[in-house]
Amino acid sequence: MANKKINIKTHSADETRKVGQKIGTLTNQPLIIALSGDLGSGKTAFVQGLAMGLEVPDDYYITSPTFTLINEYPGRLRLMHVDLYRLDGIADLEDLGLDESLYDQAVIAIEWADKLSDRLPASHLAVSMEIIDDNCRTLSLDATGHHEVNLLLALMDALAE
Repeated sequence: MANKKINIKTHSADETRKVGQKIGTLTNQPLIIALSGDLGSGKTAFVQGLAMGLEVPDDYYITSPTFTLINEYPGRLRLMHVDLYRLDGIADLEDLGLDESLYDQAVIAIEWADKLSDRLPASHLAVSMEIIDDNCRTLSLDATGHHEVNLLLALMDALAE
């Protein structure tokens, strides 16, 4: 299976949003984005940008669905924003019905995706966020699958402009 990795350094929440927005703009088919990183690393800011790129209407405010677990937003492609922070184990995942959702025709952004362990489909985009300091983050993007690799290649071109 095709695989590609890149690292991007951002220096503000706005820059992190812009990376998400570019990915959303470049996305033209269902996609699973597995987000990981410590609290405050920029996962929700990334999803806010993703929503902009997917043309989610401005009257939808994108917040982390920590208590609702899944928020859905209309857009050019439907966005499902999932937050697994409060889940304790596999039983909670099964109760949530996330396994079925992973095969929906949507862009699915999953915060704390490391809790899914090996339940993610083989083709997905993993985004790991590392806090460098108060403003600086390193985003490690790891694409697995043909569409996901092409998306990263297009992102690299877009960021170089």
